[in-house]
Amino acid sequence: MSDPGAGAGVLFMDLSARVAETLARLRAARDVTVGCSARRAVWRNGKTTLQEYLPLAGTRARPGARPLLICFALVNRPYILDLQPDTSLVRRLLEAGRQVYLVDWGDPDEGDRQQELNDYLEQGLGGCVRHILATHGIEALDLMGVCQGGVISLCYSALHPAQIANLITLTTPVDFQTPDDLLSKWVREIDTGLLARTGNVPGELLNALFLSLLPFRLMQQKYIRLLTARADQRAVEDFVRMERWIFDSPPQAAAALTQFVRWCYQENRLMRGTLELGGRAVDLRSVRQPLLNLYARGDHIVPPAACEAMGRYVGSRDYTACAIDTGHIGMYVSRKAREEIPQRIISWLEARSGATAQRPRRRSPGAQ
Repeated sequence: MSDPGAGAGVLFMDLSARVAETLARLRAARDVTVGCSARRAVWRNGKTTLQEYLPLAGTRARPGARPLLICFALVNRPYILDLQPDTSLVRRLLEAGRQVYLVDWGDPDEGDRQQELNDYLEQGLGGCVRHILATHGIEALDLMGVCQGGVISLCYSALHPAQIANLITLTTPVDFQTPDDLLSKWVREIDTGLLARTGNVPGELLNALFLSLLPFRLMQQKYIRLLTARADQRAVEDFVRMERWIFDSPPQAAAALTQFVRWCYQENRLMRGTLELGGRAVDLRSVRQPLLNLYARGDHIVPPAACEAMGRYVGSRDYTACAIDTGHIGMYVSRKAREEIPQRIISWLEARSGATAQRPRRRSPGAQ
């Protein structure tokens, strides 16, 4: 008759060996790098820097393709889009012959605490757009907004429609008060008056808020899975890159964050048509550019319903919405991010470049 205690001892020793092996690989991966594509700064205004990605060796510029500007969220670092070669959205775009630029918001300090959303819109994003247009001698470029950066991009496209030829949004909310929006339910209770008076908000505080939405999955389960799965060195390095990005959030300018929380989450002004920036009304019906709206079916930060609402309010006749089977971060680093999402963006843009442009049409959420 077998000894149950002996079997349990073997399992414990095997588990201990797995944990020790993974810990050793974690120590070896401490200095892993993030970001894989060469880029250079071509314009600055305050803390905002416009980065131009350099073409990849052996690639040719796509005939008729406009420059593509990526506007990322203020609350996270944009290098998640270029974390490592096999999952880099930026790299896939470069391989397709696109000329890619990126808005890097930098780190606001106490001197920037009064910087407002309109400052980021006009001086930051607007300055980047104007520099690219002047450099290339063109009237309009393609714009891709990511998450909160998608909201800023929608506003800019509504207020400056002649400068934006095509608009792409990733995980971008329009309705900030859908029933399944846990983040919205949290921040709707924040005292924005107190928030405005306390100064810039540390990135660590926002990280804690995001992680608290799914605490077991985001704070315990992933570490248990890593330690017990006997991951190889490559998998451990990938894990370390993701952890570095998750916990590398910039501080937030007090005025801009207060405005975003109050106007979007608490008052839902973007959807209701009551948002004003710099004294100008932001009317989503003025967004008439061809628009590709990509969002995640399993998103716990920006629920699908928050993104699906876009189609009901924008004025574009050439509107395509597509739900991707992944989560919020999976939109940037998963297999879908490596294969499906870049291909959808590239083929959609190619169909709207120069002489190959197709006739406007609207496609419903989940369209293939």
